[in-house]
Amino acid sequence: QVELRESGGGSVKAGEQLFLNCEAPDPSYTAKCMGWFRQVPGKEREGIASVFMYDGEEYYSDSVKGRFTIARDITHNTVYLQMRSVKPDDTAMYYCAADFCLPDGRPRGYPQRWAPPPETYWGRGTQVTVSS
Repeated sequence: QVELRESGGGSVKAGEQLFLNCEAPDPSYTAKCMGWFRQVPGKEREGIASVFMYDGEEYYSDSVKGRFTIARDITHNTVYLQMRSVKPDDTAMYYCAADFCLPDGRPRGYPQRWAPPPETYWGRGTQVTVSS
């Protein structure tokens, strides 16, 4: 089992920005891809941002494209998510994930709803709440 450590999150107002970080601290593990999913109660988990650790190719859902930016630090097996112009609809539990992608780096299911395979590694989640 691979540990993913999330940090960031919290409560912000609409229009503000927020940063999420995720690290895979085990030095023996090298992620193929890392990214973020989010979930609100009663709804399916939604993939929103992903980066292929090999070449930095980025993938976004339509719901966050143009507002969120994902970046990677391959030396530290870490990804960062900058969330700009947040909206109340961005309120959710945000989960870091790793190795949910195809061999070419695309998230499984992309550009439709992402479909992470059972072998995906997950963080515990961090809450983001956006007030109007």
